[in-house]
Amino acid sequence: MLALRKRNRRRLPEREWRLPAVDVRRIAAVVGFFALAAGVAYGLMLALDRPIRVVAVEGRFQRVSPVQVEHAVTDGLHDGFMSVDLERVRRQVEQLPWVDRARVQRLWPTGLRVEVTEQVAAARWGEAGLLNTRGELFLTNARHVPPELPRLTGPQGSEWQVAQRYLAAQGRLIEAGLRLAALELDARGAWQLELSNGINVRLGRRQVDDRLDRFIQAAVPTIAGRAEDIAYVDMRYSNGFAIGWKRGAGGAGDVGPGKPKPAAPAPHFTA
Repeated sequence: MLALRKRNRRRLPEREWRLPAVDVRRIAAVVGFFALAAGVAYGLMLALDRPIRVVAVEGRFQRVSPVQVEHAVTDGLHDGFMSVDLERVRRQVEQLPWVDRARVQRLWPTGLRVEVTEQVAAARWGEAGLLNTRGELFLTNARHVPPELPRLTGPQGSEWQVAQRYLAAQGRLIEAGLRLAALELDARGAWQLELSNGINVRLGRRQVDDRLDRFIQAAVPTIAGRAEDIAYVDMRYSNGFAIGWKRGAGGAGDVGPGKPKPAAPAPHFTA
């Protein structure tokens, strides 16, 4: 029975697989066309890749000279008009002191156009550093530090944090008729302000924003008109503040010359 079934089994027709016809001539024509186009493009690039002869420098210059920018572009430049690496040239220009951003374009037929934006110094950092408007330290050893700029100091790497604190505090103090001359963040994380009238404001490490608000709302009216007599205002109290008078200029209720005077009953000191 098994043999009979094998004998009666139908055989399926075998499928034939055939490759589609290939038009060799057409493929050769396409390849030849692209090869010719690539050769023409390469030849054209070689023909246009002339030495850079003109560097046009644009921008509003106060700290950077166009000659400095031109030297930064041409120093070590051996590439031609078409082969020059514009990104590399941009980085070279931005390495110059006082250059914030640069934009480099080809200037037909053998030149480059360089647009330069200078840094804007917003604050001093330490003795000879300068911060820009983004809170970035762009110069660490400035030869000339504008004396009118506020002085910010802090641990290494804290530039942006201190700059942001300065911007926030300065706006609130200006509304109160005061101006911030210096801001310090010490190694322990404590903040201290110096106003343009010479008064130091100690804010400590905790609740810095709340203490600054309390200084503006409660301390400023108390010290109004007596800035020349006050050395510091200590806001590191939970329910008040203390005033440190300059020697010989004590106020009523002082413990002694130069000693702090509580401005609220039984203030409790916190760091």
